[in-house]
Formats: sequence, structure tokens, C-alpha cells
Amino acid sequence: MPKGGGMYRVGKPYNINGRTYVPAEDPSYRAEGIASWYGRDFHGRLTANGEIYDMQSISAAHTTLPLPSYVRVTNLENGRSIVVRVNDRGPYARSRVIDLSIGTAKALDFYSRGLARVRVEYVGRAPVEGSDDEMLMATLREGSPAPAPSKVMIAAAKPFIPKGGDGKDSQFTLSSASSSPAKPVVANEASVTDRPKSKPAARPTYASAGETRTESPPPSGSPAVGFAPMRNEGNALGLMSGRGLY
Repeated sequence: MPKGGGMYRVGKPYNINGRTYVPAEDPSYRAEGIASWYGRDFHGRLTANGEIYDMQSISAAHTTLPLPSYVRVTNLENGRSIVVRVNDRGPYARSRVIDLSIGTAKALDFYSRGLARVRVEYVGRAPVEGSDDEMLMATLREGSPAPAPSKVMIAAAKPFIPKGGDGKDSQFTLSSASSSPAKPVVANEASVTDRPKSKPAARPTYASAGETRTESPPPSGSPAVGFAPMRNEGNALGLMSGRGLY
């Protein structure tokens, strides 16, 4: 599967089902919520910044962060943490903060379950060219935050490090010798039947600008300007569309 070949972009504010998303580079971005994964239906299609989606790569979709960029994703249920490449838009389903590739879901050990509660932290911009899958897999950790990959332009924000009972930083470190790589998780393809039956609806791609993606409508309320759930929107604004749009 070809890697890279897309373009760097942040994008303009866009509206989906009455909710506004404002793409921006936010070095202090940190959020907790539900992560999901997407796979075969989108394998080989173009992402929102023009790369080719590989379901086994270490990548993700996010509603507002720059494309491509790196984020640290930590599974709060088992402590596994990895840095992933954000190169697509989404998700727009309720309470979802990030949509991960199958490869990333397996690395974080929630592929068979389909969903996991995670923490997402912005790390910095990612290079446009080449493949970074090996480098990103090497950031996988268990019990400590994943270290920033060597190619990234580090953002100003520090990683989230829990405080101990005495108010001091706990023993977690970024890339010290004590931060040992986590063991890879081998998921049985058959176990995907354990995944919740809430399969996402078809999503639009560059190949067909007229296609639209429909998901459960978001709860009513004031517009969200950071990250938020949902996903759809046609081309009324004449904007490029992938799994979401700009």
C-alpha cells in the first residue's frame, strides 16, 4: 500500500448536522472520550488530506487537528499508549473523540471490543512523505506515555503525567530506559464478532464528490468548536470530502 503522497492542511470551519467544527493546530490539545476503529470498507480509499488509507497502518481520523499530525493515544482501560498519524477527518458519532485504524486498535488491544475509552494528546505536525508505521509502532508502551517519534516537530504541550499522592509527578516518563515497549497484541480476526453491532454508515470519499455520509444525528445544543461527535455534510460548500470534510 503506497504511503504518504498527501498534503498538509488545517482546513476551514465546517458544519455537520448543525454542529460547527473549527480545525486548528492546538499544541495544548488534550481530550478524553471514546475511540472506535474503521477498516475494510475504507481500505485503499483516499483520506481527507489525499493519502491512501491502509487499515493495518498506525493512523487515525480526527475532526479538527491538522493533517497530517501526530497524537498520543492512551487506552485508559489497560494503560497501552502509542503515537499515531492523523490523516483523516471524523468521527462524528456521539462521544467519539478519535477513529483509529485496525492496526492501531490492535496495538491498543481493543480491536475485538470495537470501542475503548482513551486520552488523546497532540504531539505535533507529521511529515507528508514516506511511511512512518515502523517508527510509530516503536512508540507503543504499556504503563507509561508513548514517546514522541523522532521525525516530529514537537508541540509546546507536555504529555499528561498523573500526579502522585504527594502532588509530585508519578514515576511515568516519556522515553527513559524504564519505559519498555509494550508487547504486540495479536487479535484473532474471528473475534471481530464481539464488536458492537453499530457499524458506521458509508462515508464520502474524494472519488465521488457527490456522496454523503449519514450517521446518528448529534444531540441538540450549542456548536462545538474543538472536537466533537458526528459526520456527514454534502458538498454544499464546494469542499473536498474524505471520511469527513473541511
